Amino acid sequence: MIHQHHIESIPNGVMFNAYPDSIGHRLSDTIKMFQLPDFKEVFSLFYILPTFFNSDLDRGFSIIDYNLNPDLVSEQDLKALQELNIMLKFDIVLNHLSVASPQFQDLLQNGEHSKFKDFFINWNSFWEGKGIKNEDGIIVPEESYLKKLFMRKSGLPILKVPFPDGSEQPYWNTFYQEIQYQKITIDDLKHLKELDVKNAVSLCVKVNQLIENKQDITTFDFNEFNDYKTQILQIIHQKRTFLGQMDVNAKSELVWDFYEKTLAKVANFGCKILRLDAFAYLHKEIGQSNFFNKPGTWNYLERIKKIAAKNNLTVLPEIHAEYGLNLHDEVAKEGYQIYDFFLPGLMIHTLEKGSNKALLKWAAEIIEKGYKTVNMLGCHDGIPVLDLKGKEANGKYNKGLLADEEIEFVMETILQRGGKVKNLYDAAGNKISYYQINATFFSALGENEDKLVLARALQLFMPGIPQVWYLDLFAGKNNYEAANKGGSSSHKEINRTTLSLSEIENGLKREVVTKQLQLMRLRNTSKAFSGKMTVHNSKENEIYISWTNENCIAKLQANLSDFSFRISHSENNISTELIF
Repeated sequence: MIHQHHIESIPNGVMFNAYPDSIGHRLSDTIKMFQLPDFKEVFSLFYILPTFFNSDLDRGFSIIDYNLNPDLVSEQDLKALQELNIMLKFDIVLNHLSVASPQFQDLLQNGEHSKFKDFFINWNSFWEGKGIKNEDGIIVPEESYLKKLFMRKSGLPILKVPFPDGSEQPYWNTFYQEIQYQKITIDDLKHLKELDVKNAVSLCVKVNQLIENKQDITTFDFNEFNDYKTQILQIIHQKRTFLGQMDVNAKSELVWDFYEKTLAKVANFGCKILRLDAFAYLHKEIGQSNFFNKPGTWNYLERIKKIAAKNNLTVLPEIHAEYGLNLHDEVAKEGYQIYDFFLPGLMIHTLEKGSNKALLKWAAEIIEKGYKTVNMLGCHDGIPVLDLKGKEANGKYNKGLLADEEIEFVMETILQRGGKVKNLYDAAGNKISYYQINATFFSALGENEDKLVLARALQLFMPGIPQVWYLDLFAGKNNYEAANKGGSSSHKEINRTTLSLSEIENGLKREVVTKQLQLMRLRNTSKAFSGKMTVHNSKENEIYISWTNENCIAKLQANLSDFSFRISHSENNISTELIF
């Protein structure tokens, strides 16, 4: 069993962020890096992404179960991290589980008689009486309901699931799904009595070419084999395999029993902070958007918070929404730690425009309202853009942290430097907005090392726990080859390049890396950052921030025109100055 620190002991230090295999091949390779002298006292926390657990899609966010993934993680790794005094942050994906989860597999095997029949959401049962069935037997909700739905992909959010009685049931699937059609063999055609071997071979070749080229077989003309088309389609249908992130039904007590067991399990692994992934989609109700439904979402959050408290866990709800909606403010007012998804876009705007106005306005709001934040530059996902926008809420328009034209500038800048875009859709499949842009933060800054080091310094002097994406630390560039390989979320691979231990060793010889480590060590060890932050008056192209805690003071004075800065630090009458 992993030793439990009390909840109040979570440090205000620097947090490393990576997959278990982002460095080398297994989590043990990252631990080897932490054990190097260069990393002494640099990190207090480690946010390990969910391939730590057993998963099968969306790089970990399609959870099969919350047991250790033996291919990447061992009990010895957890003990080693404890010996390094590095506390852990994990994800619980509240909204969904994989089709390969024991619960969903039971549903596939037993259908209507499954114990877990109500663990997931049958789309038709949910919308019964609130729409009309289409030719595929799927209820299309009435227009008044449909137009309110907030979607993450085009089309209805469903996956058609084969039941043992031969029927197909539509189940709610907000996020990813991947249906794979398997090639057919001559043996699959044996029951077609009138088909000789020569024609069977010819038909197999034709069908398998269509599958390989991902063509729509239903509309294809089989010419002389058209008499067999219905049977061929049936064979292909039976042989398909699928992956998917299936929405769970939080109205079921079985789901809450599962949460109880899961939170106890991750606490035993050494978790101190639990990120609630996709929690805003969990509560579903007819007539609502099904994104942060109120008051249902608040009720669910409170229930999760109580389970977390029993296990000495701090919960961190993950939410992407426009600044103008004020959801971040609502979540913070309820006493939750929040993600600072505004900082990445603001940082790029600040450095590209040479203006401190937007960044310092946001810093002032964090201080004034007492937000407890985790901030970042890059992460496993994209650089948020939508989050900075204004929005109409409660009958009035609330301004964004940046004006629309400034957001367009940030977006265009990153795109010109090779970024990839992720969009959002309405129920009819129409694109309604861009969501985030996938790029490494270094490439988003034009691969300018001075900009990256200054961005890191500014992040470390902003309020909140600073989270550092492993690839940003090593000034990683956009990986176009990985991003272009195809697949439903391959664009994200642009910022997920695995680093070998030899690349880590070479990286530690680069100033852009050693300077960041120097800054992070100061931030991780100085008690000044647990004190009071002051933003001092300065010219628009300069930033002057200080942190004071008793006799310990840390000051940052930065020039946004040439990206130079200096940091002075004093503690117990010992003063140091760093000039960059």
